[in-house]
Amino acid sequence: MSLDRVNPAALSPATGFSHAVVATGSRLVFLAGQTALDADGKVVGATLPEQFRTALTNLLAALAAAGGSPGDLARVTVYATDVAAYRQQARELGSIWRELAGRDYPAMAVIGVVRLWDAEALVELDGFAVLE
Repeated sequence: MSLDRVNPAALSPATGFSHAVVATGSRLVFLAGQTALDADGKVVGATLPEQFRTALTNLLAALAAAGGSPGDLARVTVYATDVAAYRQQARELGSIWRELAGRDYPAMAVIGVVRLWDAEALVELDGFAVLE
């Protein structure tokens, strides 16, 4: 399996994401949206960074259970209820990402949403990975 990250010089610098990811492998893992739910199904964390940490931890736990690791992520979509707050806290969120998932960034998008399934949720992450 290989994931080749492509960041053309003609595009703005990719900071915290890759513009494109070319994936070769034999297994695709589609990851359902993960929010800051604990094992009891309750949203934990009052701040965006706290919820982002838990949501990413949950996403990576689902990936690990499927036999993958953070480096296998080809695509992640972030759904945020407040994009302005997400941008304002991007440095801290990036630090959390690097701590939990490393520096091999998948193709990513941040999409503003009115609300998520659980009204207390501030952020949700989904994606897919490519495994051997």
